[in-house]
Amino acid sequence: MKEIKAIRQLRHIGLVEGTSTLLLFLVAMPLKYAADMPKAVSIVGMIHGVLFTLYVIALIRAALALKRPFKWSAKVFIAAIIPFGPFVIERGLCREEQALRETAQATE
Repeated sequence: MKEIKAIRQLRHIGLVEGTSTLLLFLVAMPLKYAADMPKAVSIVGMIHGVLFTLYVIALIRAALALKRPFKWSAKVFIAAIIPFGPFVIERGLCREEQALRETAQATE
């Protein structure tokens, strides 16, 4: 059960972190340069930094709970760095969560 919780948290934090990346690139940075509002990048950037840190913590937690190899962790980590990456990797994580749920139901 802790495996399901860990991967679900990773998925949810990943989606929020990915959204913060898009807000940073598509809203805050244009406001900084087009509307001379550098505070937008400061605020959204700080929020994004906190979310990225939470994502890395959730990734480590999920990798340990699921006993995944380093290659899996590296792939999920790299996806967090690339814009739209968390949204792409989320599909695979969703499938993994579903497989874990089915396994848990079969053993009950």
